[in-house]
Amino acid sequence: MEGIIASYRRGRKTMTGNQVLIKVASVDNKEKAEKLVGKQVVWNAPGKAKKALKGKISAVHGRNGTVRAIFETGVPGQAVTQKVMIE
Repeated sequence: MEGIIASYRRGRKTMTGNQVLIKVASVDNKEKAEKLVGKQVVWNAPGKAKKALKGKISAVHGRNGTVRAIFETGVPGQAVTQKVMIE
């Protein structure tokens, strides 16, 4: 299953670099999004190194099916609007 990184989890003056909000195309309500909690998320970095950042879906964000994922390390800014794989 694929999702798109929408943005970082943030507040008015702070931004959490290792937590992102992910929008999944086939998920459009809170009930479907709750089934994704606990699944692994992988973002493959472009370039020669082919580094993969791994994370885990931790919670639902709002009522429209967006989920929050916590990655092991900080996610770079170029990852926003990129695809992630949900396993």
